Amino acid sequence: MLLLKLAAKSLFNRKASALLTLFTIAISVMLLMSIERVRIDAKSSFSNTISGTDLIVGARTGDIQLLLSSVFRIGHANNGVSWQSYQYIAKQRGVSWSIPLSLGDSHKGLAVLGTNKDYFTHYRFGKKQPLSFANGHEFNHLFDVVLGADVAKSLGYQLGDKVVIAHGMGNTSFHNHDDNPFTVVGILQATGTPVDKTLHIPLAAIDEIHGGHSHQHEKAHDHDHDHDQHDDVDLIGTPKQITAFLLGFDSPLYTLQVRRNINQYKEEALLAIMPGVTLRELWEMLSIVEKILLLFSIVVVIISLLGMLTSLLSNLNQRRRELAILRSVGARPWHIFTLISAESLLITGLGCLVGVALFYALMLFGAGYLQSHAGISLNIALLSAYELMLLAAIMFAGFIVGLIPATRAYFYSLADGMSIKI
Repeated sequence: MLLLKLAAKSLFNRKASALLTLFTIAISVMLLMSIERVRIDAKSSFSNTISGTDLIVGARTGDIQLLLSSVFRIGHANNGVSWQSYQYIAKQRGVSWSIPLSLGDSHKGLAVLGTNKDYFTHYRFGKKQPLSFANGHEFNHLFDVVLGADVAKSLGYQLGDKVVIAHGMGNTSFHNHDDNPFTVVGILQATGTPVDKTLHIPLAAIDEIHGGHSHQHEKAHDHDHDHDQHDDVDLIGTPKQITAFLLGFDSPLYTLQVRRNINQYKEEALLAIMPGVTLRELWEMLSIVEKILLLFSIVVVIISLLGMLTSLLSNLNQRRRELAILRSVGARPWHIFTLISAESLLITGLGCLVGVALFYALMLFGAGYLQSHAGISLNIALLSAYELMLLAAIMFAGFIVGLIPATRAYFYSLADGMSIKI
């Protein structure tokens, strides 16, 4: 304990260089912890995006492109699926449910999805968690819209507000469907998935706002004044094409069989993918970037520890007289060895503590930005066993690095420090 106090006072006496070394270690710890937390949570967000869906079917393209466009709302599908093909496949033996998806319109840069009521019943995320409503209910009229949690929060929409859909994707559109405003009737609970950034409208409304069946428009507006008769409104219609559709089966045994039949479908070039398999492929592609980032952060930790070693070694020559005085009052070589080792451990330990504090500060300030711009939901929780293991590894590395100046100081003799160097 006495040596520990002596080490603390020695560091305080050299506070400028000690603080600089401590700050360097803290930054490297913060960087390493942040990259690891974002990596783990990003992986979790990816794998939790869709669950319980056996197949995603779209026009023939790449597996990942179909997944990105239909589930993550990233990119565009090159072609659509004809409504006849969708109806034929949806009636195949073993198909328990199907959800048509129609994308291509937007509202202030956010995706608009045309679908049916089965979306709210059968869509699952995370560990087969269903969608639930924070306010309101699913759409019952042609010009009803259900908002994802982020849409309502970021744009400040409430139930009853009017929303105008724009043609095409992107923040700026020159073609707004001003003559067909939608009424907000429901707001979903947050899911941490692209659903939060999506506006959901009836499939028939997609056809309607693009100049489809005008009689439905009139019929829907008539029903706006008679909510008790909304069951008569056709919310699906007969669109020419949809972007993709989701399938769920009664038994997993049907999945591979129907997938093979869809991929060999002669009427139209279609592609069926298993979302779990494609999600793993997508993450394996991104894992290269993940490993490079981890490598960079490890290099930063190593450089900061080498900086600490340089600082201790350079100070050692200036402290020869101090160490010799300690020897003259009875300190043995192993006392000197322990003192120098304790200094390196103190700097590393304090650097880790400050680094963890900076890490949590960064998480608190950056969580909202990552959620809104990258769709990554950060889990601001206590350090996991893996993160504690990383800290222990840094502490151990700091101890090993501190052994070098400690060993050198061990062999300093009493006369070495007391003699005058010319």
